[in-house]
Amino acid sequence: MKAKLLLDALEQYAPLPLQDSFDNAGLQIGLTEEQEVAGALLCLDVTEEIIDEAVRKGCNVVIAHHPLLFHGLKSITGKSYVERCVIKAIKNNIAIYAAHTNMDNAQGGVNYRIAETIGLTNLAFLDDKAGAIPAGSGIIGELPTAEDEKNFLLRLKSLFGIQCIRHNALCDRKVRRVALCGGAGGFLLSKAISLGADAFLTGEMRYHDYFGHEGDLLIAEMGHYESEQYTMDIFAEILSNQFPELKIVKTSLNTNPINYL
Repeated sequence: MKAKLLLDALEQYAPLPLQDSFDNAGLQIGLTEEQEVAGALLCLDVTEEIIDEAVRKGCNVVIAHHPLLFHGLKSITGKSYVERCVIKAIKNNIAIYAAHTNMDNAQGGVNYRIAETIGLTNLAFLDDKAGAIPAGSGIIGELPTAEDEKNFLLRLKSLFGIQCIRHNALCDRKVRRVALCGGAGGFLLSKAISLGADAFLTGEMRYHDYFGHEGDLLIAEMGHYESEQYTMDIFAEILSNQFPELKIVKTSLNTNPINYL
C-alpha cells in the first residue's frame, strides 16, 4: 500500500491541526507519498533500539506517539540519541511518523482510552477546542458508582501496571467524578476543580502544583509512560480496520526511561 493512504488514515482520525502550538506531529523522516509501506512498527518513543526492531521485523515505517524531532537540528553528528536515530533511520530507509497532541486532543484519542479503561461514562472534554470537529484537552466523566479513594488508586495501579502512584493526602473522600489528562497534564488541574471533579489524574505534574488543593480533590500521578501506553492500541485499531492486510507490529520494547527501586 502507498504511504499516503497510511498517513491519511491516521490524520483523518487525529488531524494535524489539532496539535498544540509547541508540538511537531506528522511525518518527520522519510517516505514520499508514493512509496510502498512494508510494515508499521507502533511505539510510544523513538529510540535506536526501536529502529533496530523495525529493521529486524521488516517494518519500514515507525509510528510513535512522542515525536523524535521537537526542535530543529543544526548538525547531525551522532552526539545525541536524537541525531543517532535520524542517522540510523535514514541509513535503513525507515520512515518516522508521530501522532502526539493531535491524538491526545482527538475524540476517541489517548485521553478517551484512559477514561474507558478506568470505566468512566458521560465523557466530555475538560477544555474544548473551538473548531469544525469535536476536540479538546483532557477528559471528565463519571464512575458508575462512587469509590473509596484508596481503593480507586489501587485499582488504577492494577489496571495500568503502575509501580508507584504519587498522590496528595487522602481525605476519606469518595470518588465519582473524575478528570484526567495523559502525559504532562498539570495545566488542567484548575479546570478539573472548576468542573467539580472528585479526582484529577495525569501522567506527571509539578511539585508546587500540589499545594493549596488539599481539600479540593484527589490528585494522582500515574507516570507519563503508564498513562499513555495504550496509544499503540489506538494506532493498531485505526490501521487494521482500514488495511487488514497491512503488517502491523506493536513494539516488544518498554521505552519508559524512568525506573523505580
